[in-house]
Amino acid sequence: MTPRPPDVPFVLRSRAAFVPDSATLVVADLHLGRGTASSVDAPIADSTNASSRARLRTLLAELGPATVVVAGDLLHAFDRVPRGVTDALAALESTVAGAGASLVVTPGNHDAMLSSVFDGETRAACRLPPASKNENENENESECKSEAQESVVVCHGHEPPTLDASLYVVGHDHPALSIEGRKRPCFLFGSGAYNGADVLMVPAFTELAAGAAVNGMSARDFQSPLVTDADAFHPIVWDAGAEEPLWFPPLGECRQLL
Repeated sequence: MTPRPPDVPFVLRSRAAFVPDSATLVVADLHLGRGTASSVDAPIADSTNASSRARLRTLLAELGPATVVVAGDLLHAFDRVPRGVTDALAALESTVAGAGASLVVTPGNHDAMLSSVFDGETRAACRLPPASKNENENENESECKSEAQESVVVCHGHEPPTLDASLYVVGHDHPALSIEGRKRPCFLFGSGAYNGADVLMVPAFTELAAGAAVNGMSARDFQSPLVTDADAFHPIVWDAGAEEPLWFPPLGECRQLL
């Protein structure tokens, strides 16, 4: 394993990322409505939605974010809203509001029906508010910094971002790492990976997503245009027992070891 780079502006938890400077929790790919196409799958979907809310509630209690950003694919709906989604979404909104946080959604490619069930805040890309200026920082120096130099932008990641940033936090590909034959949800972090900006890809928050094993994937295998060189990305797996993220060497160095 490699130690976490000391200058990353985020902390990781199970299937979620937290940006302390803006008190923002980021999750992606909840896919509410997935698995409800038949009565056989409905109990599984209901259980998964309840599990997602319980895990979100735990994160809210631990981290105390001011904002929760869903980085796309909140829904799994294209031309109709699957049954149960309205109730599941209302319960999710209640969970976030009950923790005193606001909810923002950056729609993904599965969110075609989002506007019919969600009247909260949506943005194609969400630039997180910057940290408060250090009292020792020269004001002129602060003013000279561009918005993109120290900014974090959250989006789904299915399209090239329209905002410049120093770090993009995205979802979309449902990354997982296969270790000794077992797939584990993973994060992917690439320093300067997209036009000089860092990229953090988070795993799907829903447990219904099996995940795409990144072990043998090249850039062309990823759906997100923000992955231009898969070999440069560090896989990161959350160790639930130790309650810490385990950083692996870049894929280009560790593929053959897994």
